[in-house]
Amino acid sequence: MTTSTAAEPQAPAPRQRRLQTEIPGPVSRALQERRANAVAAGVASTLPAYITSASGGLLTDADGNVLIDFGSGIAVTSVGHSAPEVVDRVREQASLFTHTCFMVTPYEGYVEVCEALAELTPGDHAKKSVLFNSGAEAVENAVKIARTATGRQAVVVFDHAYHGRTNLTMGMTAKSVPYKHGFGPFAPEVYRVPGSYPYRDGLAGPEAARQAIDRIEKQIGGDQVAAVVLEPIQGEGGFIEPAPGFLPAISSWCQANGVVFVADEVQTGFCRTGNWFASEHEDVVPDLVCTAKGIAGGLPLAAVTGRAELLDAVGPGGLGGTYGGNPIACAAALGAIETMREDGLTGSAKRIEELVLPRLRALATETGVIGDIRGRGAMLAAEFVKPGTNEPDADLTKRIAAACHAQGVVVLTCGTYGNVVRLLPPLSLSNELLDEGLAVLEYAIATEARK
Repeated sequence: MTTSTAAEPQAPAPRQRRLQTEIPGPVSRALQERRANAVAAGVASTLPAYITSASGGLLTDADGNVLIDFGSGIAVTSVGHSAPEVVDRVREQASLFTHTCFMVTPYEGYVEVCEALAELTPGDHAKKSVLFNSGAEAVENAVKIARTATGRQAVVVFDHAYHGRTNLTMGMTAKSVPYKHGFGPFAPEVYRVPGSYPYRDGLAGPEAARQAIDRIEKQIGGDQVAAVVLEPIQGEGGFIEPAPGFLPAISSWCQANGVVFVADEVQTGFCRTGNWFASEHEDVVPDLVCTAKGIAGGLPLAAVTGRAELLDAVGPGGLGGTYGGNPIACAAALGAIETMREDGLTGSAKRIEELVLPRLRALATETGVIGDIRGRGAMLAAEFVKPGTNEPDADLTKRIAAACHAQGVVVLTCGTYGNVVRLLPPLSLSNELLDEGLAVLEYAIATEARK
């Protein structure tokens, strides 16, 4: 008897949203009961519909519902949930070896990823990289590098910032609940200054920068600062895009004062905002760039990339980690980068922006509950306020998100005040699915605004 080695035929991936049960459905609810007995309560899920497969910007759950994904796993699956080049490279690498630890016996994939990062990140200076597992690890190690290179200790961060969940990066993160409350004490020598929030502070970029710099010089001292760490567009803080001129002014001050300028591009990097990196929108060249999320098509990988002399300031053994730059994650990153290049995903991000922003702006005019529409590329947001004011309306925001979830569209909320709906669709999402998801969002906003 001959046993076939051919792959089992696969059902075609769904091509449109489909609701077969309420969301979450009975199978997902049963899984949620199991989870309650096994998973720590501190791990929360935005929408407890348990996913069994995903492709083309669509998520299929355990009940057979098909959801449109406007979250991309928080800006991770930019190339799609199962991009062929990523899947093929992961499969090939897994068949060769899954781990050796680069610090013990190295491999070419790690080197290839670092070479690609040197080419892609802003600036034409000599660059080197070190690889990690998460954005928080990258940010924390960027601080280590900056402190070693400068011999200074102070780290400057901004209002509304989010940098991670480790002890140091919690201290760098602005929002208390749920990220910091009860977890202190935090690492010392972290200082927070005002940033640029055009909707709420009304300041031009250079003016907002002068305010921040004045605070640094008076309360810390420029000669004490190792690094200024900022997100070119703030993520969890509310998708806050600084006013033009803010980033260049902060960068110039850093350069003049021997301070390492660190761009946290964990959420903004890899084509998400219509350029490879958000720093490029104002021709800012950071000294160090932190990346993660979209770098590897869904596998855990992160990096610090920057000026070679800064990376080399840390002695042998001072940087690394057992799983940092895992060979399978590196293979996925090379596949994701190839997909971004071949499919022109910076252009796809701009396409999404051109389709989404006019519709959100029209909705803001019609409903009177949207104070600000902002963002770049496929990193877009609406900030909800009470009519006639700029008072945050977190309750309305929650209701809008819940209404979208009930109709099979995954949207995320964010913001210091909990009043921002953020859109992070896969850059590979078709216009048809984008249009359908937007129609659901528009209906949810219009309906909930009348309540």
